[in-house]
Parts: sequence; structure tokens; C-alpha cells
Amino acid sequence: MPLALYALTAGAFGIGVTEFVIMGLLIDVGGDLGVSISAAGLLISGYALGVVVGAPIMTIATSNWPRKTALLVLMAIFTIGNLACALAPDYWSLMAARVLTAFAHGTFFGVGSVVATTLVPANKKASAIAIMFTGLTVANILGVPFGTWLGQGFGWRSTFFVVTAVGVAAFAIIAMFVPTDREKPVPSNLKQDLAALLRPQVLLGLLTTVLSWVGVFAVFTYIAPILTRLSGFSDAAVSPILLVFGGGLVVGNLVGGRLADRWLIPTVLGSLVALAAVLLLMTFAVHNQIAAVVFVALLGAVAFATVPALQMWVLEKADGAGQSLASSFNIAAFNLGNAIGAGLGGVVIASGPGLGALPWVAALAPLGALAVALYAIRLDRSRAVAAAAE
Repeated sequence: MPLALYALTAGAFGIGVTEFVIMGLLIDVGGDLGVSISAAGLLISGYALGVVVGAPIMTIATSNWPRKTALLVLMAIFTIGNLACALAPDYWSLMAARVLTAFAHGTFFGVGSVVATTLVPANKKASAIAIMFTGLTVANILGVPFGTWLGQGFGWRSTFFVVTAVGVAAFAIIAMFVPTDREKPVPSNLKQDLAALLRPQVLLGLLTTVLSWVGVFAVFTYIAPILTRLSGFSDAAVSPILLVFGGGLVVGNLVGGRLADRWLIPTVLGSLVALAAVLLLMTFAVHNQIAAVVFVALLGAVAFATVPALQMWVLEKADGAGQSLASSFNIAAFNLGNAIGAGLGGVVIASGPGLGALPWVAALAPLGALAVALYAIRLDRSRAVAAAAE
């Protein structure tokens, strides 16, 4: 794989740390800024919604730019946003800075996915996407624990100063190693891009992504109470177990990319079946400590096995016109699934059958995604038969 691909991985690493490190610093942020833990938690929701809103806005705004230029501008926004987080004088300033930072997220991964596929042969495109997303998974294993430790020991602002430095380094690496576009960018036609985005196949692909990650985050958001209240682990054991989850993310991401290169549709369907099965069986596994740890690792693996396959699937459905827009929307779809999943989990715990039922309720979401994907495949086949008949 070319060095340019690992430059994209460096940017993905920085973005991954920014998105998730706040989870470990909620108490510190809330105490310093004088807000409740629940209010501090909205900094996570604000970021996710910033990704959802920012992805289409920034993709359209940069659609006529060379892709390398777009990546550098997005990384500059990311860096400035993190510096603003570190210097935020109050809660609402921090929220605004988080949203600003999130605006770079969806389009960076969207444009980066397209660039990644241009750097490798056709039979390695999904693996290229997976390697870029490895930055996100490594952020969960190394960056987030380190950022949490740093913030708890030296103040939460120190974490954001370090992430700002990561942004500067990623900007420099992208500038050095990502090649300049070989051809002048074709002027984007927003009408055509939107038409490509609104194709039924693309919309069904986006819906599949949303539903699959509703299931993941319905459980992952509440993994700490699941491990402590149902599995009987101590609070101190949660962090090491989350490292196991992170290891699963890396393995699932890379394996999913390789499988998607060979068998894209079977990988999409198979990963959704595997995700639903792991969530369903997790209902029983969480009551045994060894089984709970095994299934936390499996959840990480099957969750991220869906990512390169779904991203590549949506890119193929966009078919040239509007690929960057569709790719960015799919990143937004992952984050929309995160937000809905967290809300669904809260409802199940507070007003539904309770914490113990959360995994099997979450399993219904990827089963819904599987039904949508099967319908999309059937629609593609029907259209192919009709086209052949003509």
C-alpha cells in the first residue's frame, strides 16, 4: 500500500481521538466548566450532529476543489477546532468548537475514501478504505486511553492541545505524501450529484448503514454499566476490557476490507448477519465474565467489519457522479446511527425491558439493515434484468 494511504490514516487517527476522547473526560470537563455530567455528555451528541450536518455542507462547498486541497483545508479546520476546544472559556464555547471540529469529520472520511480508492488497483479498493479507517480504530486503542490519562492528570485542556499538535502533524504528512490530483478537477454539477445521491440504491445503502450502527451504539454506549452491573466487573476493569474491544475493531476492519475486495455483496450481508448474531448471543454472554470479554472483542470485530464493505457498497452505487457526496453522507449515516442507537439504548434501559434486554433489542437493528440490503440487491437485479431485456 502506498505511503499516501497511511497519510490519510494519520488524519483519521486524529479525528478518531477527538470524537471519542471526550467520553473519558466528562467528569473533568463538567467539574471545570460548572455543568452536570449529562450536560457534558451533550458534547458527544453535539459532535455527532455536527458530523451529520457538516458532511453535506462541506462536501458541496469543496466539490470543485482538488481533492488534496480539500483534505488539507479540512485538516486545518480540524486543527483550529481542537485549539478552540483547548482555549474554550465556557461550556457553550466548547460546544461551538466541538461542532466546528465535527464539520471536518464526514467530508474528510468521505473524500479520503474516494482518494484511497484511486491510490490502489481495483482489487484492493475496499482494503484501502479499511487501512484509512484503521486510524480510527487505533485511536480507540491508543489515542483515547492516552488522552483520557493525560486529561485526568494534567487537565482536560491538555488533551485538546495534544490533539491540536496531532492535527498539525497530520496536515504536514498529507501535504508531503498525498499526491496532487493528476487531472484538473471536473467542475461539480450539484444537480447531478444530488440526483446520484437520491438514487434508490444509494438511499437504501445509507439506510443500511444507519440501521447497522444503531445496533452497535445501542450497546456500546452503555458498555460500562453492562460490564459492571450484569457481568460483575469492577469499575477499574472496564478500561482494559475496552482495549479488547479496540483490538476487535482493528481486526474486523482489516479482515472486512479484504473480504469486501473479493466478495463485496456477500461481505455486506455476512457482516450484518454476524453483527445481529453477536448482539443476540451477547444477551446471555454478559452474565459470564469470560464470555463477556470474548463477546466485547467479537462486537468490535463484527461492527467494524461492516465499515469498509458498506462504504465501498455506497461508493459503487453512486457510480462516479456524486461519489464524494455519497461517501460523505455515508459517514454521516454512521454517526446518525450512533446518535439514534444511544437514544434507543437509553429508552430501553429507562422505560423498556431494562439493561439486560439491551443486546437482543439492539440485534433487531442490524436485522432491519439486512432486510434493507436484501431489498436493495433485489432491486438491482430487477433493473439489470429489465436493462438486458431492452
